[in-house]
This record gives sequence, structure tokens and C-alpha cells, in this order.
Amino acid sequence: MIEKKEISYPNVGQSWGIVGIAILSMLLFIPVLIILNNVIGREISFLVYYLLAMGVTFGIAHLIRNKRTGINQYNFSLSSIKIMILVSISIIAIQIGIISPIVNSLPMPEFMKKIFLESGNGVFSFIAIVIAAPILEELIFRGIILNGFLQRYSPTKSIIISSVLFGFLHLNPWQFIGALIFSLFSGWIYYRTRKLTLSILIHSVNNLFAFTWMHFVGAEKMMNESLTELYGGFTNLILITFGAIIMSIVAVFLLRKEFNSLKINK
Repeated sequence: MIEKKEISYPNVGQSWGIVGIAILSMLLFIPVLIILNNVIGREISFLVYYLLAMGVTFGIAHLIRNKRTGINQYNFSLSSIKIMILVSISIIAIQIGIISPIVNSLPMPEFMKKIFLESGNGVFSFIAIVIAAPILEELIFRGIILNGFLQRYSPTKSIIISSVLFGFLHLNPWQFIGALIFSLFSGWIYYRTRKLTLSILIHSVNNLFAFTWMHFVGAEKMMNESLTELYGGFTNLILITFGAIIMSIVAVFLLRKEFNSLKINK
């Protein structure tokens, strides 16, 4: 008897299951992280821990999707240089003009500051944050979850719910807000193009910008100073924030125009 395949995977309930697998994996591999911390150091142990937790999550979700739908491929085709530049400019502008002002306005408890301060900024942290996270998280949240949603629900519903799930995975309100806003943009780009390469690029550029900013400004300074202090005064804050907002609007407008000219998912 031929097994009947589902049209798409996952639905909303199943996607919460994927997030649950991710959280459970992170919890189960904590002993590995603790042991490796004492053997090979904090940064490389976190990289190994992250690869294990997210790798297992992606592997399970991929196998389930393949079994239920018969789909085992992802779209890694490249886009034009123009589109890649525009999405990169857009996410940096969104980070400066929208995400940073909102997140910076939320008071952060000392234990959360300590976690961020101990995250490190060396080579292995760079690999985890700028390379591994964009690839694995985009495979899970855009390649599997959003892709499945778009075959079941409206684009708006699909993008919003997948973004909430992505934010929820980060397990704290400071990262939730940034992840939610980022994911709304990344989700829109994926909906318009269906190309994981662009989603990975956006994620990588976003994380690279944050990583570089923290490296040069200093993590402790970023945790303890307001944006007004970091930017050197209220006037600078207003000019930089509104300049970034205008830049993001222009870049998104140009992206939309480019997608429309290519007749991509209007």
C-alpha cells in the first residue's frame, strides 16, 4: 500500500513541537556544555553545544517533514547582487532605527547582563553567532516552518506566527523583541523569494553587525549605557535613529520594486 503524503508540514501545532524539541535539546545538552567548559574553554564549548542542540532540532524536523511530505530539499539559489545589497542595508537600518531603540529602552536585570557579558567575542563565538546560527535557525524557521505555513495559511499569518515562534525560542524579552522584528523582515523576504540564501544572509549580516558593534564599543559599556550616551547625546540619537528609519523605508521600497519587476510573489 502506498503511503499518502501530506501536502505540507508543519502546521501551527506541529511548529510548537519543533520549538519544544529545540528547547528540550538545549536543556539536555547543558551537561555537555558544563563538562566542555572545563576542558576546552567557554567559547568553543558553546559552539559545540549550539551545533548539537540546533543540529539535532533541525535533523528531527527535517526527517519528520521528509517522512510526511516527501520533501527533502531547500532552495539555496543565489539572488542578484543588487537584492543582496538591499537586504543587507535594510536589516542594518532596521537594527539601528527600530530594534536597538526598543530593546535599549527595556531595563535589563543584572543576571541577564552577566550572561551577555560572558558570551565572548572571539573566533569561536564569531563562528557560532555569525555562521552557525544563521544557517541552522534559518533552515528551521524559514526553510521548514515558514515554508510549511505558506502552503497552509495566508502570507501575513504565516510570517507573523513563525516570527513569534522564532522570538519565543530566545527565551527572554530582550532578545524576543529583536528576534520578532528581525524575523518579520526575514520572513517577508523569504515569502517574496523562497530563497534560503537571502534569509541566511540577512541573519548573518544582522548578527555580524551586533557582534562587531559589541566588539568595538565593548559589551560592558553597551549593557550599562543608554543609546543617548553611546551615541554622544540626544541630538545624535535622534539623527541616527530617524536616518536609519528613513534608510530602511527606502531600502524596503526598492526591494519591493525589484521583486515586483521580477514578478516574484506580489
